[in-house]
Amino acid sequence: MKQYIANTHCLIALLCVIMAACNKSTGNAPIEEPADPPEPPKTEVVMPGLDKAVEAFMNEYEIPGMSIAISKNSRLVYKKGYGKADVQANTPVTDSSLFRIASISKPITSVAIMTLLEQDKISLSDKVFGEGAILGTLYGSKPYNDSIKAITIKHLLNHTAGGWLNDGGDPMFKNKNMTAPELLGWTLDNDPQENYPGEKQAYSNFGFFVLGRVIEKISGMGYEEYVRKHVLEPCGIKAMRIGGNTLADRAPNEVRYYAPAANGAYVHNISRLDAAGGWIASAEDLVRFLTKVDGFQAIPDILAANTLVIMTTRNGMGGNYACGWVVNDANNWFHNGGLPGTNTLMVRTASGYNWALLCNGKNDKESFGNALDQLIWKVINDPTTVWPSQDLFKQ
Repeated sequence: MKQYIANTHCLIALLCVIMAACNKSTGNAPIEEPADPPEPPKTEVVMPGLDKAVEAFMNEYEIPGMSIAISKNSRLVYKKGYGKADVQANTPVTDSSLFRIASISKPITSVAIMTLLEQDKISLSDKVFGEGAILGTLYGSKPYNDSIKAITIKHLLNHTAGGWLNDGGDPMFKNKNMTAPELLGWTLDNDPQENYPGEKQAYSNFGFFVLGRVIEKISGMGYEEYVRKHVLEPCGIKAMRIGGNTLADRAPNEVRYYAPAANGAYVHNISRLDAAGGWIASAEDLVRFLTKVDGFQAIPDILAANTLVIMTTRNGMGGNYACGWVVNDANNWFHNGGLPGTNTLMVRTASGYNWALLCNGKNDKESFGNALDQLIWKVINDPTTVWPSQDLFKQ
């Protein structure tokens, strides 16, 4: 028995020595939990045929940088940046680079209007100007004529409000230093419509600018704030914002824009364009947006099916324009955009593809628009194209 007790005491003493040594080496630091295993590396989708086509397009049309994103059946199957975000700084475009999207802002504004429609806060037949109308007589100093008082939300959405064309006299590119309320009032006072509302389609940036003011009046929120909360957040989009006017105003991760003339890419009041053409976004942001409003069943949309029908029904004036979207006979929905130093395209196809193409340069060659459009069509129509099985949205 005495020998057993002695052996036990020896064992206890040995354990004490070992514990003291461990404490000395660790400084009595608490035991840490094992680190989480590292995330697997992101898979880069390699498509040499598309890369070659994009690089050839950029060379031919002298485009410094591009970003592309493509989804198939609501899965993001491709995203990539090409060329330079900033030539002077030698900064590459990445798949998260932000670009001015110009008139691709119009489908975003249209979806925002549709959310107000679903909340029963507006009707598309609601009048915009005049006593009892949404904006009342807030803007301008002259009495409104019958033509102005006849404008409805739907007229603005489908470019049939009767005036303010996207031509050399476009109000959105005049009076650069005016605020939005000042420009709206000045235009109503000084720039009459050419036609009575509903008689003719005429593409109008100013009409969508007015829709931004409608959204603000009905919601009690700023246009950008409302769109972020009720359109972009439900789509899982965080980085999109209204762009700045100058090179110094660039947002973090925004590209630089290139136009032939010195400072030619920074001549307009982009922030005032807001609802008509003021957003900046990545290509992936825009494809996220498309997958949440495309009418397909793979993931829920943020608008009801009947609302999507209203939004994509053409205006009946012989063209393909619906409410903020171009809709062709194949039921493909799309919109392009252009500003000095910017050219963009966003497409939703009836076959389940969505894509966005963003450029930080613009070329005036007649063939440019068709060449940009065909970049992705050639790939998706090629029977040898194999898309990855993973969803890059989830990486």
